[in-house]
Amino acid sequence: MTIRTRLTLWYAAIFIVSLLLIGLSTFWEISEQVRKGQHKHSQTRHALDEASEMVFRVGLPAVALAMLGGWWLTRRALSPVKALADAIQKTHEHNLREPLPRTHNGDELDQLAKVFNDTLLRLDDSFNRIREFTLHASHELKTPLTVLRGEIETALRDETISDAARERAISQLEELFRLTRIVDGLTLLAKADAGQIALQLETVRLDELIRDNFADTQILAAPQNIEVKLESCTEIFVRGDRHRLRQLLLNLSDNAVKYNQPQGRINLDLRRVGGMAEFTIVNTGAGIPAEFLSRVFERFFRVDAAHGTAGEGCGLGLSIAQWIVSAHGGTIEIISEPENSTVVTVRLPGEKTEVKAV
Repeated sequence: MTIRTRLTLWYAAIFIVSLLLIGLSTFWEISEQVRKGQHKHSQTRHALDEASEMVFRVGLPAVALAMLGGWWLTRRALSPVKALADAIQKTHEHNLREPLPRTHNGDELDQLAKVFNDTLLRLDDSFNRIREFTLHASHELKTPLTVLRGEIETALRDETISDAARERAISQLEELFRLTRIVDGLTLLAKADAGQIALQLETVRLDELIRDNFADTQILAAPQNIEVKLESCTEIFVRGDRHRLRQLLLNLSDNAVKYNQPQGRINLDLRRVGGMAEFTIVNTGAGIPAEFLSRVFERFFRVDAAHGTAGEGCGLGLSIAQWIVSAHGGTIEIISEPENSTVVTVRLPGEKTEVKAV
């Protein structure tokens, strides 16, 4: 029940009780006069009839008018609250500088909206500082990582080092590559948050990218003897950035292999559903518990129960995938059945006017 309805009902109830009290006091007064002999029986009967008629002819319309008036007044008084609630519900980290509606009449609701606006501005400044720190930190980390990688690669080319030293150097190089991937992912997401990445949009034949990705997935899956199948691949054109779409598909395939089981299975499927291009990738494996599905796109979020033996991920792949899909006006969804399979579904707007490949 809304506040407006509740206030109207309370207002009407108070009015009805007041009316009943007035009627009862009138009847009681007349009864007292009759008891004291101040009124004759005919006069008493006439007075009671007049009182009853006044209650029904004046009181009931007054109650109805009071309810309508109370409803209108509470609606008018609380309309800024509804407008404020609707605006707050639409607020997210990318529109914090859009002010919430104010009445500018200086009342308590107007002051509340002003406080909210000031708070949102402070939040926006905090988000911007976090983005700038992440962007600058990831950029500054690239130079020492590049230097370290160069030094280790130079050491590996030295034929005089011992086998033990070579193994240590290879291990260090692998960790450097992993750290470099994390830094690159952070840089990409920080630039995306700051709106510094412009997509190179063109008409892309998505089925060709899927077939290329199918071949890449087979190579990635070979060491674990994972079977990769391309169920269907309908010819579909989308408007998008070819490089980013390749990156999206590679991230999803890499996850499907990494969190699969030995001798498992991966199925790829591309089809048209309405005006959308729908791509699904299914992999067998440990799956993701239902309570963690809503958090899988959070940065650095990892669920040990959902991971296989190759825990090499850094928790940024799905965040990057979600950004790429959102930047193309699409959606991404994950459905998982623990100890059975995980299904990732990507939907992208298809081109209305198909361009035939030459």
